[in-house]
Amino acid sequence: MAGMLYVCATPIGNLEDITLRVLRVLKEVDVIAAEDTRQTAKLLNHYEIKTPLVSYHEHNKREKTPVLIKRMQEGESIALVTDAGTPAISDPGEELVRACYEADIAVTSLPGAAAVITALTLSGMKARRFTFEGFLPMDKKEREPVLARLAESTCTTVLYEAPHRLCRTLQVLQDAVGGKRKLAICKELTKRHETVLHFTVEEALLYFQEKEPKGEFVLVLEGEDEEKKKEKEQRQWQEMPLARHMELYQNQGMSKKEAMKQVAKDRGVSKRDIYGALLQNEEED
Repeated sequence: MAGMLYVCATPIGNLEDITLRVLRVLKEVDVIAAEDTRQTAKLLNHYEIKTPLVSYHEHNKREKTPVLIKRMQEGESIALVTDAGTPAISDPGEELVRACYEADIAVTSLPGAAAVITALTLSGMKARRFTFEGFLPMDKKEREPVLARLAESTCTTVLYEAPHRLCRTLQVLQDAVGGKRKLAICKELTKRHETVLHFTVEEALLYFQEKEPKGEFVLVLEGEDEEKKKEKEQRQWQEMPLARHMELYQNQGMSKKEAMKQVAKDRGVSKRDIYGALLQNEEED
Protein backbone atom coordinates (compact mmCIF):
# COMPACT_ATOMS: atom_id res chain seq x y z
CA MET A 1 0.00 0.00 0.00
CA ALA A 2 1.07 3.57 -0.64
CA GLY A 3 2.32 5.67 2.23
CA MET A 4 0.89 9.00 3.34
CA LEU A 5 1.78 12.67 3.52
CA TYR A 6 1.38 14.42 6.87
CA VAL A 7 1.32 18.23 6.65
CA CYS A 8 2.68 19.19 10.07
CA ALA A 9 2.44 22.63 11.67
CA THR A 10 5.51 23.52 13.75
CA PRO A 11 6.18 26.46 16.12
CA ILE A 12 6.60 29.96 14.70
CA GLY A 13 8.82 30.97 17.61
CA ASN A 14 8.07 29.40 20.96
CA LEU A 15 9.03 25.72 20.84
CA GLU A 16 6.16 24.82 23.17
CA ASP A 17 3.64 25.68 20.45
CA ILE A 18 3.49 22.19 18.95
CA THR A 19 0.81 19.55 19.36
CA LEU A 20 1.28 16.11 20.86
CA ARG A 21 -0.03 14.64 17.63
CA VAL A 22 2.63 16.40 15.54
CA LEU A 23 5.37 15.19 17.88
CA ARG A 24 4.09 11.61 17.63
CA VAL A 25 3.89 11.74 13.82
CA LEU A 26 7.36 13.25 13.49
CA LYS A 27 8.69 10.26 15.43
CA GLU A 28 6.70 7.65 13.50
CA VAL A 29 7.10 8.66 9.84
CA ASP A 30 9.89 7.31 7.66
CA VAL A 31 11.26 10.72 6.73
CA ILE A 32 10.66 14.43 7.34
CA ALA A 33 10.71 16.76 4.31
CA ALA A 34 11.86 20.14 5.64
CA GLU A 35 12.17 23.57 4.05
CA ASP A 36 15.39 24.13 6.00
CA THR A 37 16.88 20.99 7.51
CA ARG A 38 19.16 22.99 9.85
CA GLN A 39 16.19 24.88 11.30
CA THR A 40 14.10 21.73 11.68
CA ALA A 41 17.03 19.89 13.26
CA LYS A 42 16.89 22.36 16.18
CA LEU A 43 13.26 21.41 16.78
CA LEU A 44 13.93 17.68 16.48
CA ASN A 45 16.93 17.87 18.82
CA HIS A 46 14.85 19.75 21.39
CA TYR A 47 12.29 16.92 21.44
CA GLU A 48 14.88 14.14 20.93
CA ILE A 49 13.39 13.00 17.60
CA LYS A 50 15.75 10.96 15.44
CA THR A 51 13.72 10.69 12.19
CA PRO A 52 15.83 11.31 9.03
CA LEU A 53 15.52 14.68 7.27
CA VAL A 54 15.48 15.57 3.58
CA SER A 55 15.35 19.08 2.16
CA TYR A 56 12.31 20.30 0.24
CA HIS A 57 12.25 23.98 -0.66
CA GLU A 58 11.52 26.49 -3.40
CA HIS A 59 14.75 25.85 -5.28
CA ASN A 60 14.65 22.04 -5.39
CA LYS A 61 10.90 21.30 -5.44
CA ARG A 62 10.84 20.37 -9.14
CA GLU A 63 13.39 17.62 -8.74
CA LYS A 64 12.40 16.54 -5.22
CA THR A 65 8.62 16.31 -5.70
CA PRO A 66 8.73 13.20 -7.96
CA VAL A 67 11.33 11.62 -5.65
CA LEU A 68 9.11 12.05 -2.59
CA ILE A 69 6.03 10.88 -4.50
CA LYS A 70 7.89 7.70 -5.53
CA ARG A 71 8.91 7.04 -1.94
CA MET A 72 5.30 7.32 -0.78
CA GLN A 73 4.09 5.12 -3.64
CA GLU A 74 6.53 2.51 -2.37
CA GLY A 75 4.93 2.63 1.07
CA GLU A 76 6.84 5.27 3.03
CA SER A 77 5.08 7.96 5.05
CA ILE A 78 6.45 11.50 4.98
CA ALA A 79 5.95 14.48 7.29
CA LEU A 80 6.13 17.85 5.55
CA VAL A 81 7.31 20.80 7.65
CA THR A 82 8.22 24.38 6.90
CA ASP A 83 10.73 26.65 8.69
CA ALA A 84 7.97 27.81 11.01
CA GLY A 85 4.20 27.49 11.10
CA THR A 86 1.91 25.60 8.76
CA PRO A 87 3.28 24.20 5.47
CA ALA A 88 1.69 25.12 2.12
CA ILE A 89 1.11 28.73 3.24
CA SER A 90 3.56 30.96 1.35
CA ASP A 91 5.94 28.02 0.77
CA PRO A 92 6.32 25.20 -1.80
CA GLY A 93 4.46 22.65 0.30
CA GLU A 94 1.26 23.24 -1.64
CA GLU A 95 2.86 21.71 -4.73
CA LEU A 96 3.73 18.48 -2.93
CA VAL A 97 0.18 18.25 -1.56
CA ARG A 98 -1.25 18.73 -5.05
CA ALA A 99 1.13 16.13 -6.50
CA CYS A 100 0.00 13.62 -3.85
CA TYR A 101 -3.63 14.01 -4.87
CA GLU A 102 -2.69 13.57 -8.52
CA ALA A 103 -0.89 10.34 -7.58
CA ASP A 104 -3.77 9.08 -5.35
CA ILE A 105 -1.64 9.34 -2.22
CA ALA A 106 -3.50 10.11 1.02
CA VAL A 107 -2.85 13.49 2.66
CA THR A 108 -3.77 14.77 6.10
CA SER A 109 -3.05 18.09 7.80
CA LEU A 110 -2.06 18.34 11.46
CA PRO A 111 -3.13 21.83 12.60
CA GLY A 112 -1.10 24.15 14.74
CA ALA A 113 0.70 27.48 14.65
CA ALA A 114 0.26 29.87 11.71
CA ALA A 115 1.64 33.41 11.72
CA VAL A 116 -1.29 34.73 9.70
CA ILE A 117 -3.86 33.65 12.31
CA THR A 118 -1.68 34.59 15.28
CA ALA A 119 -1.16 38.12 13.94
CA LEU A 120 -4.82 38.54 13.00
CA THR A 121 -6.00 37.62 16.49
CA LEU A 122 -3.43 39.95 18.07
CA SER A 123 -4.11 42.91 15.79
CA GLY A 124 -7.46 44.07 17.11
CA MET A 125 -8.67 44.39 13.51
CA LYS A 126 -11.99 42.99 12.29
CA ALA A 127 -11.52 39.26 11.82
CA ARG A 128 -14.92 38.08 10.52
CA ARG A 129 -13.71 38.53 6.94
CA PHE A 130 -10.05 38.68 6.01
CA THR A 131 -7.76 38.15 3.04
CA PHE A 132 -4.29 36.63 3.22
CA GLU A 133 -1.94 37.95 0.54
CA GLY A 134 1.37 36.55 1.86
CA PHE A 135 4.31 38.44 0.36
CA LEU A 136 3.43 41.10 -2.22
CA PRO A 137 4.75 40.17 -5.68
CA MET A 138 8.17 41.60 -6.50
CA ASP A 139 7.24 42.24 -10.12
CA LYS A 140 5.44 45.57 -10.55
CA LYS A 141 2.97 44.24 -13.15
CA GLU A 142 2.00 41.32 -10.90
CA ARG A 143 1.78 43.62 -7.87
CA GLU A 144 -0.52 46.24 -9.41
CA PRO A 145 -3.73 44.13 -9.52
CA VAL A 146 -3.09 42.98 -5.94
CA LEU A 147 -2.77 46.59 -4.78
CA ALA A 148 -5.90 47.54 -6.73
CA ARG A 149 -7.82 44.86 -4.80
CA LEU A 150 -6.42 46.13 -1.50
CA ALA A 151 -7.54 49.67 -2.32
CA GLU A 152 -11.13 48.51 -2.85
CA SER A 153 -11.36 45.69 -0.30
CA THR A 154 -13.50 46.23 2.79
CA CYS A 155 -12.09 43.22 4.64
CA THR A 156 -8.91 43.01 6.70
CA THR A 157 -5.78 41.96 4.79
CA VAL A 158 -2.77 40.10 6.24
CA LEU A 159 0.64 40.32 4.56
CA TYR A 160 4.13 38.98 5.31
CA GLU A 161 7.27 41.03 4.82
CA ALA A 162 11.02 40.76 5.35
CA PRO A 163 12.85 43.58 7.20
CA HIS A 164 14.89 44.79 4.22
CA ARG A 165 11.72 45.26 2.13
CA LEU A 166 9.42 46.66 4.82
CA CYS A 167 9.81 50.39 4.06
CA ARG A 168 9.37 49.84 0.34
CA THR A 169 6.21 47.82 0.98
CA LEU A 170 4.83 50.49 3.31
CA GLN A 171 5.45 53.12 0.62
CA VAL A 172 3.70 50.96 -1.97
CA LEU A 173 0.74 50.47 0.39
CA GLN A 174 0.52 54.20 1.07
CA ASP A 175 0.48 54.93 -2.66
CA ALA A 176 -2.23 52.31 -3.21
CA VAL A 177 -4.61 52.72 -0.27
CA GLY A 178 -3.65 56.11 1.17
CA GLY A 179 -1.89 56.96 4.40
CA LYS A 180 -4.88 56.96 6.76
CA ARG A 181 -5.74 53.26 6.82
CA LYS A 182 -5.06 51.59 10.17
CA LEU A 183 -2.24 49.06 10.27
CA ALA A 184 -1.02 46.63 12.93
CA ILE A 185 2.58 45.53 12.52
CA CYS A 186 3.49 42.32 14.37
CA LYS A 187 6.95 40.88 14.91
CA GLU A 188 8.66 38.25 17.06
CA LEU A 189 5.33 36.44 17.34
CA THR A 190 5.14 33.99 20.30
CA LYS A 191 8.69 34.94 21.37
CA ARG A 192 9.87 36.83 24.45
CA HIS A 193 9.98 40.16 22.62
CA GLU A 194 6.69 39.77 20.78
CA THR A 195 5.54 43.21 19.63
CA VAL A 196 2.37 44.60 18.06
CA LEU A 197 2.60 48.21 16.85
CA HIS A 198 -0.50 50.16 15.84
CA PHE A 199 -0.18 52.91 13.25
CA THR A 200 -1.75 54.42 10.22
CA VAL A 201 0.10 53.40 7.05
CA GLU A 202 1.65 56.88 6.90
CA GLU A 203 2.80 56.73 10.53
CA ALA A 204 4.29 53.25 10.03
CA LEU A 205 6.35 54.43 7.07
CA LEU A 206 7.71 57.43 8.98
CA TYR A 207 8.49 55.24 12.02
CA PHE A 208 10.49 52.63 10.11
CA GLN A 209 12.29 55.22 8.02
CA GLU A 210 13.74 56.40 11.32
CA LYS A 211 14.05 53.01 13.06
CA GLU A 212 15.74 50.17 11.16
CA PRO A 213 13.35 47.21 10.76
CA LYS A 214 14.61 43.97 12.32
CA GLY A 215 12.95 40.55 12.36
CA GLU A 216 10.18 39.06 10.25
CA PHE A 217 7.00 41.11 10.03
CA VAL A 218 3.30 40.39 9.66
CA LEU A 219 1.20 43.36 8.55
CA VAL A 220 -2.53 43.48 9.30
CA LEU A 221 -4.22 46.19 7.22
CA GLU A 222 -7.77 47.34 7.89
CA GLY A 223 -10.21 47.30 5.00
CA GLU A 224 -11.77 50.34 3.41
CA ASP A 225 -14.74 51.69 5.35
CA GLU A 226 -17.86 50.12 3.82
CA GLU A 227 -19.99 53.26 4.12
CA LYS A 228 -17.31 55.45 2.57
CA LYS A 229 -16.85 52.95 -0.25
CA LYS A 230 -20.61 52.91 -0.87
CA GLU A 231 -20.76 56.71 -0.95
CA LYS A 232 -17.81 56.82 -3.36
CA GLU A 233 -19.47 54.32 -5.70
CA GLN A 234 -22.76 56.27 -5.57
CA ARG A 235 -20.98 59.50 -6.48
CA GLN A 236 -19.36 57.77 -9.45
CA TRP A 237 -22.76 56.51 -10.67
CA GLN A 238 -24.32 59.94 -10.15
CA GLU A 239 -21.74 61.45 -12.47
CA MET A 240 -23.00 59.22 -15.32
CA PRO A 241 -25.89 60.69 -17.36
CA LEU A 242 -29.14 59.05 -16.26
CA ALA A 243 -30.15 57.96 -19.77
CA ARG A 244 -26.80 56.24 -20.27
CA HIS A 245 -27.09 54.54 -16.88
CA MET A 246 -30.54 53.16 -17.82
CA GLU A 247 -29.26 52.07 -21.21
CA LEU A 248 -26.41 50.16 -19.55
CA TYR A 249 -28.85 47.77 -17.86
CA GLN A 250 -31.46 47.64 -20.59
CA ASN A 251 -28.76 46.53 -23.00
CA GLN A 252 -28.17 43.60 -20.64
CA GLY A 253 -31.76 42.48 -21.14
CA MET A 254 -33.42 44.16 -18.17
CA SER A 255 -36.90 45.61 -18.51
CA LYS A 256 -37.32 49.34 -17.96
CA LYS A 257 -38.77 48.66 -14.50
CA GLU A 258 -35.85 46.38 -13.53
CA ALA A 259 -33.31 48.89 -14.87
CA MET A 260 -34.91 51.73 -12.89
CA LYS A 261 -34.69 49.65 -9.70
CA GLN A 262 -30.98 48.88 -10.24
CA VAL A 263 -30.15 52.47 -11.22
CA ALA A 264 -31.86 53.73 -8.06
CA LYS A 265 -29.81 51.28 -5.99
CA ASP A 266 -26.56 52.33 -7.68
CA ARG A 267 -27.24 56.02 -7.05
CA GLY A 268 -28.55 55.63 -3.52
CA VAL A 269 -31.97 57.17 -4.30
CA SER A 270 -35.55 55.90 -4.56
CA LYS A 271 -37.05 54.38 -7.71
CA ARG A 272 -39.59 57.24 -7.61
CA ASP A 273 -36.72 59.76 -7.93
CA ILE A 274 -35.42 57.95 -11.01
CA TYR A 275 -38.89 57.79 -12.55
CA GLY A 276 -39.40 61.53 -11.96
CA ALA A 277 -36.00 62.41 -13.42
CA LEU A 278 -36.68 60.31 -16.53
CA LEU A 279 -40.06 62.03 -17.05
CA GLN A 280 -38.42 65.43 -16.70
CA ASN A 281 -35.77 64.49 -19.25
CA GLU A 282 -38.46 63.36 -21.69
CA GLU A 283 -40.38 66.65 -21.24
CA GLU A 284 -37.22 68.68 -21.82
CA ASP A 285 -36.50 66.70 -24.99
